[in-house]
Amino acid sequence: MIKEYLLQNWSLILVLSAFAIALHITVFMDKKTIRRMYVLIAGVFLLSIIVFTEFEFAANAEYKTLRIVLMAIRYSATPFIISQLIYTLVKKQTLYIFIPSIILAVINFVSIFTGIVFVVEEDNSFSRGVLGYLPFIVAGLYCIALVYLLIKRSNKKWMEIVPIAFLSLALLSELVFPFVFGSDFSKIFCSNIAVALFVYYVFEILQQTKKDSLTGLLNRHAYHADICKKPYEITALISIDMNGLKEINDTLGHAAGDEALVTLALCFRRALNSRQFGYRIGGDEFVILCRKTTEAEMMELIRFIESNVGETKYNCAVGYSYSADGKKTVEEMLKESDMMMYAMKELYYKEHGK
Repeated sequence: MIKEYLLQNWSLILVLSAFAIALHITVFMDKKTIRRMYVLIAGVFLLSIIVFTEFEFAANAEYKTLRIVLMAIRYSATPFIISQLIYTLVKKQTLYIFIPSIILAVINFVSIFTGIVFVVEEDNSFSRGVLGYLPFIVAGLYCIALVYLLIKRSNKKWMEIVPIAFLSLALLSELVFPFVFGSDFSKIFCSNIAVALFVYYVFEILQQTKKDSLTGLLNRHAYHADICKKPYEITALISIDMNGLKEINDTLGHAAGDEALVTLALCFRRALNSRQFGYRIGGDEFVILCRKTTEAEMMELIRFIESNVGETKYNCAVGYSYSADGKKTVEEMLKESDMMMYAMKELYYKEHGK
């Protein structure tokens, strides 16, 4: 039986092992997220054993009772895994996210005695009860919630939407394909989930190499890479520099300075659309690249940023440059934008006597 399990699930074991090793050596995720990822890996591995055992006993009526228990566990496990996904990938989620999956698990185990979700006849044949589709409905609602929350926390840029779309497709296939290909598809459920999670993790790591770890904006390396991609599409550039960061660091400490930078970055991100990209290129220096953006749209973006920053206790100097005919180079726009920004910064310090 162990031999058959290994033959059927060897690719799953390899993927989960690689996933665990990658988590152990990564420097891009916090320890809490990594621990929750390990729980996911363990959950998928244990579920693979349960699924294998259930289908092994499906042809033998002597193990009817054991098969019913294993089926109750399998029907409960999928929503638990997806709720654990939400708990892991979406920050500031509470344990309340598990309540629907716990309620479903209770119903599934009650079904062992009542048959309200599934029934296993004396000849070991399977049929659905009156709530037979409830596990799929709950899992589907969890999938919708996961996708919604991941998109909500993203920058709405294609490089973040692509892994979310991939994960969504993988989860959707797990819910739909059992009805298309029959129960045999459940045998590869765990392998599909493991591959989807690992690929999503790889996408996340690739994104982290382009992001500023403090603010969540794109970093300096991403800026230099992006200005080389279709530079003729960059029609506007905005330079932003925080006023008073040194004083905050000197008087309140660097933690307060970091908080200020994070707050400002959030103000910028809330104002950006899908053709506008924010970068942190230095300590308190930020740049926004606008692709295929009109001058009116650029000025509206600046007003949004100034309005958002005005709701905080911080202050910024803003400069901009617009290329009406698209012939200005990025270097020329940056120089022009910086000159305006530094003039505003000098004016601020003169007015505040600093």
